[in-house]
Amino acid sequence: MAIGLFITFRILDFPDMTVEGSFPLGAVTAISLIQAGHSTLFALLMAFIFGCLAGFATAFLYAKLNVPILLAGILTMTALYSINLRILGKANMSLTKSRNIFTEFGLNKLPTNFNGIILGIIIIALIIFLLIIFLNTEKGQAVIATGDNETMAASLGINTTVMKFIGLMVSNGIVALTGGLIAQQNGFADVNMGIGVIVIGLSAIIIGEVIYPDVPLSIRLITIVIGSIVYRLILMIVLQLGFNTNDLKLISAIILALCLALPTIREQFLKTMRNGVKTK
Repeated sequence: MAIGLFITFRILDFPDMTVEGSFPLGAVTAISLIQAGHSTLFALLMAFIFGCLAGFATAFLYAKLNVPILLAGILTMTALYSINLRILGKANMSLTKSRNIFTEFGLNKLPTNFNGIILGIIIIALIIFLLIIFLNTEKGQAVIATGDNETMAASLGINTTVMKFIGLMVSNGIVALTGGLIAQQNGFADVNMGIGVIVIGLSAIIIGEVIYPDVPLSIRLITIVIGSIVYRLILMIVLQLGFNTNDLKLISAIILALCLALPTIREQFLKTMRNGVKTK
């Protein structure tokens, strides 16, 4: 999910609120299709496609109708709430069948929690591999150029509107795919499960950047994974200290705020140290 958010937040350089709608969209799509008897891989594929369509809607509002990107994302996210209810038919649905991506490929025979780890490693490695290949193509470089300097990219003959469509569609497709995987792991889908996911994704991105500040783009994708692991470890430590699980969203927001403020805090600290040395 964080890698999907990275495409809009860092590469295209704008925040996309659509992810809070596309994440549950992927979840409800996957669960409803599995319940209807379709294969888990087909359900994940459709989750990705539906996520791409959500990104297309935001891109259309933003690039074609000149709606500010933040508002375009909020509009799509709001519309997706009703669409998710239509797909699911109710607010939440459990997998009454024991079939999911873990049982379909025999991963349920592994020790507890190992199935999620193994599948996670395989899928994240595949996504990073495909994304690196894409970003090194002409289209991928054009998406990067659009995010770096849209005016310069346009002067080079790049259709920046198309690049925004591509970036938003791929981003939300990956986020929806994540929703489909999480729903299968949890055994249910809920239309409200997307609340706060943008904070979780941004936390993983920022933590990765704080730990590894100056690395190439391909390595940056790996640091996001490391950042997401560190983020979860921080949450685990906080819960071990006795905090209520109801405070997780608040704790996530505080962690993100601290990570965003860290460069400023570090700069102020170094400035104070330098001034102290000069005074002496």
